[in-house]
Amino acid sequence: MTELGIGIGWRPEIAEAVEALSGVDWVEVVAENICADHLPDSLTRLRERGVTVVPHGVSLGLGGADRPDPARLAALGEKAVALGAPLVTEHIAFVRAGGPLTATPLLEAGHLLPVPRTRDALDVLCENVRIAQDALPVPLALENIAALIAWPDEEMTEGQFLAELVERTGVRLLVDVANLHTNHVNRGEDPAEALSELPVEAIAYVHVAGGVERDGVWHDTHAHPVPGAVLDILGDLASRVSPPGVLLERDDDFPPAEELAAELEAITAVGVRSARARGVPPVRAESRARGKAGTAHVHGARPRIPAPRRPSLLIGAGARASGGPMPVAAPVEDPAPAEAARQRLAVTQASLLSALVAGTPVPEGFDTRRVGVQSRALAAKRAGVVAKVAPELPEILGKDFRPAFLAYARSRPMTGGYRRDALDFAEHLLLAGRPEDPAERRQLTEWWQDRSGSRPPGRATRLVRAARHALVRR
Repeated sequence: MTELGIGIGWRPEIAEAVEALSGVDWVEVVAENICADHLPDSLTRLRERGVTVVPHGVSLGLGGADRPDPARLAALGEKAVALGAPLVTEHIAFVRAGGPLTATPLLEAGHLLPVPRTRDALDVLCENVRIAQDALPVPLALENIAALIAWPDEEMTEGQFLAELVERTGVRLLVDVANLHTNHVNRGEDPAEALSELPVEAIAYVHVAGGVERDGVWHDTHAHPVPGAVLDILGDLASRVSPPGVLLERDDDFPPAEELAAELEAITAVGVRSARARGVPPVRAESRARGKAGTAHVHGARPRIPAPRRPSLLIGAGARASGGPMPVAAPVEDPAPAEAARQRLAVTQASLLSALVAGTPVPEGFDTRRVGVQSRALAAKRAGVVAKVAPELPEILGKDFRPAFLAYARSRPMTGGYRRDALDFAEHLLLAGRPEDPAERRQLTEWWQDRSGSRPPGRATRLVRAARHALVRR
């Protein structure tokens, strides 16, 4: 496994602060936010200084019923090559549902949703992972996600589900200890039990992040300081194995650089204490030149002693150095999961996602209140992202933007990404004769026409779209 050290999530808003931080061995970048042929200057400078950059995908949806999209896999692989990354990471989640498998409109969640821990879902996930491993030029690691809702009639715990996934595919794990805390608060799952069931020797690296509790529900915001409970879970993990890397995630409400540095120091201290508790002295990391000529930052102590690992989970001399799955000790049967399993999974995921984003009835067995909380959270996230990708909309609509968008999102699911969502929202308002202020309506019309390249839809088009929305709500 590649020894990564201590890292931080690179985001454009804190790019300058990340470059100035001492003791950062590596960074992680959201893959969908960069172009392989036009990397941000900040990432280029970091790479020139020897900082490892790992692309972290959020849109493959490997836990979905459909097989992975070859174009998405190719794009992720191109970014890994452009960054010289030792691996890529994604999530054990589904992000879209519907389409040909269910003969219903394709729905986008705009968020990572949990897969059921069932044999059907595991069979589908394993085949999807193998497809991804074969297509990617570097090894793949998958992250456990945070969830507000639980599937009824699950057949395995999270630890059992992940352990069998690793056993059958050789995939590596990105263990998010903040997500283990989220699932402890929201679903009553014991983090220590999950860690005891994980094949910890398969860990590629670890995520640490903050969140906030509201009305008994923990929200994994990545916009708050890392709480002590999350550091405790990190300490439990580090007492079992020395993870190759630990990374701090922050996606919003960015604090001053000194606060980021303090959180990195707290994370490092947990690893050092855990290494000493195992009777393993921490090792000083190799020094690296940092910054411009004449300025150097020397890394401090880092826990770098690799823990014992099962031979079947390590890349050996004869393994593919360029990527693909890790070798497994025993032959693994590789039959494609029965299409019936994909069909069953497709129906259940489409039913849940439709309830979350289109206002259809909550499927039997789900906690209706929790589904409502998740639905509102998805709509709020859509509003926030649309405001970022189309900042002109809140400028035109002012304080009316958010309530208008949330009302729109209750019955209008996202079907084509956030930029398409912004256009559909503007079209929805214009068809309803809004905004009421003529100047605002004229501004919104001009914005919509400029970006869609179309004239406002006529009556026939409006009828077709109305029928489409009615079909989605069935």
